[in-house]
Amino acid sequence: MIMEDKWFTLKDGRKALIRNPKEEDIEGMLNYLKVSAGETEFILRYPEECSKYTYEGEKKLFADWEASENDLALVCLVDGEVAGNCQVRINTNLKTRHRGSIGIALMKKYWNLGIGSIFFEEMIAFAKEKPGVTQLELEFIEGNIRARALYEKMGFRIYGVRPNAIKLKDGRLLNEYLMIKEL
Repeated sequence: MIMEDKWFTLKDGRKALIRNPKEEDIEGMLNYLKVSAGETEFILRYPEECSKYTYEGEKKLFADWEASENDLALVCLVDGEVAGNCQVRINTNLKTRHRGSIGIALMKKYWNLGIGSIFFEEMIAFAKEKPGVTQLELEFIEGNIRARALYEKMGFRIYGVRPNAIKLKDGRLLNEYLMIKEL
């Protein structure tokens, strides 16, 4: 789905742009994926797993997102750098098309600047425009108190847990919490 570009002011006074990802963002996106994966254990990949992402793969993914009526993918650019991205995907199967799922991540240097809230406002607005969509869902990993606080601020609540869903390299097991927002 195509969205109009949206400029806004970060909490530190800089200007930021949220828009659909474009081919010119691919190198920045590949960098963001790798950097963000190494900054926290709360992302579902390690930096070395990012080698599977390629220029051509991202180009196809961006085109698929743009052509889809049920997906909204956004990037945030700060001073020309990809700071993060988000996506909301509305299910298409008859029994589950009332549900949408959300994913979001930012590079650490862009945390606490208001980007996450703006991303959520856009994703929630997109979902509310879709006929029959009554709930949004997401997950967060045990210990990610910043993400949980943002999600709760945006109206999500915990409804379940996947015990030991994440296994870190050091062997620690972390739970994954399931959240829902009813629209």
